[in-house]
Amino acid sequence: MKKRPFPLRTAVQAAFLALCGWIGVEFALFMHGRASHPPGAEGFLPISALLSLKFWAATGRICELHPAGLFIFLAILALGLFLKKAFCSWLCPVGALSEGLWRLGAKLFGRHLEPPRWLDYPLRSLKYLLLLFFLWAAWRMDGPALQGFLYSPFNAAADLRMYLFFARISATALAVVLVLAALSLVVKNVWCRYLCPYGALLGLLSLASPLRITRSKATCIDCKLCTKACPSRIQVHAATRVASDECTACLRCVEACPVKDTLEMRAPGGKAVPRAVFAALVVGLFMAITGLAMITGHWQNIITAEDYRELIRMQD
Repeated sequence: MKKRPFPLRTAVQAAFLALCGWIGVEFALFMHGRASHPPGAEGFLPISALLSLKFWAATGRICELHPAGLFIFLAILALGLFLKKAFCSWLCPVGALSEGLWRLGAKLFGRHLEPPRWLDYPLRSLKYLLLLFFLWAAWRMDGPALQGFLYSPFNAAADLRMYLFFARISATALAVVLVLAALSLVVKNVWCRYLCPYGALLGLLSLASPLRITRSKATCIDCKLCTKACPSRIQVHAATRVASDECTACLRCVEACPVKDTLEMRAPGGKAVPRAVFAALVVGLFMAITGLAMITGHWQNIITAEDYRELIRMQD
């Protein structure tokens, strides 16, 4: 039997959630002229980053307005391609909050609702429809239109509007957030499973990942604890190698397995990847790509303090 593991993923989630919280505080101070602009805030601009990626691929130039957003986007895509949807379960602040809510719901209500398959499948398609819409919108923009948007005052102020959306949240937006939060108490990962286009993109990329949760039939005792532990409702006990676009590499199934070396994250060739190594890979890859942006001078944008003051005035 295995010992209960140290909650490593929870610690990583808490650290990145705290980092995002600090970025939010720093941005609030920046909006009041008491701090410099935090580049990390650009990580919350995925649409701008998607268009920047297309612009970079088409021209070889990196848009200087939100370069940090582009590199954070690239880091997240790289995680999806090589380490499955690890961003969702290890680093994403929304994913961490969502998980916290359904864990709280489990303590309050003792169980979660699970939509039947005939409803679950069409609901899961919603995030892919949203992803297709954004990809289609990006694809149909030609070079001049793309450059015009990326270097427009509208895009320059994208992070300002994002902050003001939450700082001056409308009654309708607040109601939507509260409904999603309430649903997350009774249905695991409502936003992530059904509505997040980011998660949909990472799910598609994760299918090409060389890593897989792998089950040994020889030592499996068919207790189904792995399936019960999976927040994505994957039938882990029935798979030799999990190849689902919903797998977030949270490793809860691995932790739940009572038989040593029966369920592991494995690389090609069958070599097991220990949790600590996997955690280091997730954090290391993310930091390596964002660190590259800093080293190459693509972290700070070119918007001056005077330009920002004018953009802030335009939002009032």
